[in-house]
Amino acid sequence: MSAPVGQAFAAGALKPPSPPPPGAPLRERLQGLAWPLVVLLGLVGIGVLGARNVSANLAAAGMEIDFSFLWQQAGFDVSESLIAYTPRDTYARVLLVGILNTLIAAAVTLVLASAIGLVVGIAMTSANWLVRNLARLYVELLRNLPKLLIVIALYVALVRGLPHIKAAWIGPFGAMLSNRGLALPSPVIGHGGLALGFAVSFWLVGWAFWARAVKLHQDATGQRRPVALPVLVAGLVLYAGLILSGVAQIGWSVPKLTGFNVSGGIGLSLQFAALVLALSVYHGGQIGAIVEGGILATSRGQHEAALALGLSRLRTMRLIVLPQALRVITPPLGNQYSNLLKNTSIALAIGYSDLLSVVSTSVNQTFRPIELMALVALFFLVANLLISAGVNWCNHVFRIRGR
Repeated sequence: MSAPVGQAFAAGALKPPSPPPPGAPLRERLQGLAWPLVVLLGLVGIGVLGARNVSANLAAAGMEIDFSFLWQQAGFDVSESLIAYTPRDTYARVLLVGILNTLIAAAVTLVLASAIGLVVGIAMTSANWLVRNLARLYVELLRNLPKLLIVIALYVALVRGLPHIKAAWIGPFGAMLSNRGLALPSPVIGHGGLALGFAVSFWLVGWAFWARAVKLHQDATGQRRPVALPVLVAGLVLYAGLILSGVAQIGWSVPKLTGFNVSGGIGLSLQFAALVLALSVYHGGQIGAIVEGGILATSRGQHEAALALGLSRLRTMRLIVLPQALRVITPPLGNQYSNLLKNTSIALAIGYSDLLSVVSTSVNQTFRPIELMALVALFFLVANLLISAGVNWCNHVFRIRGR
């Protein structure tokens, strides 16, 4: 310390900085939480006032919030169901049928739309002029058309273009396609279903452990062992062991024409096919634009370095570009998947028994719109929160370490 400064401290003109008071960080954190807490309490208060207002108005009209109707007999049929259902079942069960139909349509659409979007997104970055512009035309056309128009057009085309049930097209393994839908052969478990379930679970766990061991070995030595072939062989050996030992028995149910209908196998209705195809091509175009953005966000030097090392364009895309593009692609994909789930509600236009279709019929019979719409809102809220949580987890996994 210089002499003038020391003299200033001694004279009291300058004072050393005082240490922060104890508990200052805690007080700052509490001050930061004050406004969010006030906003949250305000929203809760508005919700309570709204609920009391609705309840008072319903009471004045001689009605009240009551969910006991869920255990009454529904009395109406649905076009298709993944679980056993008859009109004598309750409203709770028919709502479960609608939820399952919505989830299976959304799950199949999610897979197909992701596959279409990946192919289209890669094609939009192709060096081939024709491929690149055809993919761009697909994206610009599909994502600017109303999805309701797409699903109705597809449904009408399927109904008018496919043959009558008596002249159904017969495909491999007994598959049948007509204007009644697509019938496919399906496995039938004679006995040993529990053992088969344990075997499949064991196989999946073994798959995960083997993939993890292959990755650790590659990180340590630089050598990559095969994953798919050993897993496939292990699955076939496990399946053969169960069948040959008699622990499990699996047969096949093949579709057959009986009168004016098809018996056996598993059937997919035209309504389901039209909904899945329409949402797949619609969201596939939007996902394609997202994939293109992720690829373009990857440094061009990464492409050139991989090609200079002798990697083919396919391996460069699979091993170098796409893993880095996933960090950019993942967040907006969450929005697309949430929209995809909500857009299944257009199934009402073509008669597919999704949740909204079932609820619409239930409202007309029970005159309980508030209770039923609350259940619909709760379902979509929970489902979209789960989608958001899954996307956030993937985003955490794909992030660059240390950021």
